[in-house]
Amino acid sequence: MAEPRADGDGDTTSATNQKAVRQWLLELARGNRLWIRSTVAAGTVAGIATIVQMFLLARIIHLGVIDEVPVAELTPLFLGLILAIVIRAIGQGFQARLAARCSEQVRRDARRRIHKHWQATGPVELGQSSAGTLAREWIDHVEALHGYFARFLPQMSLAIIVPLLILVLVFWLDWLAGIFLLLSAPLIPLFMALVGMGAEKLNQQHFETISRLSGQFLDKVRGLTTLQLFGQTAGAAELIRKRSDHYRRITMKTLRVAFLSSAVLEFFASVAIAVIAIYIGFGLLGYITYGPADQLTLFSGLLILLLAPEFFQPLRILSQHYHDRAAAMGAGAEILERLNLPVDSHRPSELAGKVSARDVIELDSVSKAFRADHEVLLDLSLVIHKGDVIALTGPSGGGKSTLLHLLAGFMVPEKGRIQLFGELPGSFRFGWLGQKGFLVQGTWADNLRLTTPDASDVAIATALRNVGLGPLLDSRKDGIYSAVSEEGQGLSGGQARRLSLARIFVADYDLILLDEPTAGLDSDSEVFVLEALRKLAVAGKTLIFSTHHHALLTLANRVLLVSGGEVRDA
Repeated sequence: MAEPRADGDGDTTSATNQKAVRQWLLELARGNRLWIRSTVAAGTVAGIATIVQMFLLARIIHLGVIDEVPVAELTPLFLGLILAIVIRAIGQGFQARLAARCSEQVRRDARRRIHKHWQATGPVELGQSSAGTLAREWIDHVEALHGYFARFLPQMSLAIIVPLLILVLVFWLDWLAGIFLLLSAPLIPLFMALVGMGAEKLNQQHFETISRLSGQFLDKVRGLTTLQLFGQTAGAAELIRKRSDHYRRITMKTLRVAFLSSAVLEFFASVAIAVIAIYIGFGLLGYITYGPADQLTLFSGLLILLLAPEFFQPLRILSQHYHDRAAAMGAGAEILERLNLPVDSHRPSELAGKVSARDVIELDSVSKAFRADHEVLLDLSLVIHKGDVIALTGPSGGGKSTLLHLLAGFMVPEKGRIQLFGELPGSFRFGWLGQKGFLVQGTWADNLRLTTPDASDVAIATALRNVGLGPLLDSRKDGIYSAVSEEGQGLSGGQARRLSLARIFVADYDLILLDEPTAGLDSDSEVFVLEALRKLAVAGKTLIFSTHHHALLTLANRVLLVSGGEVRDA
């Protein structure tokens, strides 16, 4: 991720990026327009109830103090005041509830887009990004959109509607006081925009910095053993300290801007209210005779004073939530940068008119290169029949894993086409076992139900026994509900690998792809894995695996040598 640039080109690029982020946020808003309008409607009801509340309160005080009306005769006004307060509370409650629902829908939509992009990118390319950065994008960056859609966006409309209603009423009561409000109102948005210009850039730097910091910290923790072996822990700790200090300084700058904006806006709102209070006070005392000042009464003067803070309140709330806009712009820039990364895509048009048999895997003139001067696979044509057991062998870096990734749909070729039993890679259901098994925190059963959620306890136990974990299963008092961590805590490396392999037996896949299934295993684990694969072969499954292991080569009915961009029978 590039550092923010300070030159003219960087400013132009930044302005272009900000425009793109605003368009993306508006696109998310258009998809949830109903929830936003409902939030604004509830806020408007609360605003009208507030105006009615202040009107009744000023009327009660005027009648009680000036006209000396008995309290008993003011009962209807008191009841109306209580009703207005209740309606205001209900409106504010619905506003908060609808805003939260709107934000929930938007964040769900944003995560759906990120997930779709991750799927299109594939696990191979996605693996080039730090897990910490991906987690930040999925969790913190998306959560940063909450304030923008739940608070700032609805408040933009309310900051116009409610003050306009109050302004109309104030002009009706006293046009000179209305002019004071009208002249002071633009000061708040003006200074809010001036302060916000720096806030957006700071928030983007904030998100960039924490993304790098989280990724580096996670990488250092994962590689702690290696760092200790090579005596590099002190250097790694110093790097994390410097990055953390940089993050602290960016955070403090962001907070300073937020506090500055609130202080400036509170100052101008307070000054404007004070000016109106002075005008009304001198008008009631008879010191001001210009315009409608001599017509002021306790009712009109008090109502204007009560409405003045409410006139500025929506604008003040908007200014408080302006930081939410800056945070959303910063987070949106990071998310949009991820979504704009180019991804490989399947080209269905190339398949038009070409019908393959439903019982073969076909590669037609497939080429794949990671550098312009080095093609890993060159013009490869290959046919594999259903039920074949194919072993891929050859030197390291020869393209075995690349070929498996192409078949799995984790990446697509530069040219050529691939079909798996008549379907495109990535759309065909298959079993996969990489060089390192994948486990999640939970139980054995949880891990096997990742691919088959409705698998029965009996099916899970049978699958575990098929991969040679029967004795271990019998020795655990919790059975299939024995705990296991992401790192396979409580299991040896070979047992963890076999636990991942057991998913394939539960899911009952027709096609199974394995990348070095016995790499790094002890001899006992190798035997169990070999026997498990033999059972799958006997069951008529199509197995394609890369290996250097002689026993696995004897299991295959066809051995392919992958080397120098070519694939040929060994």
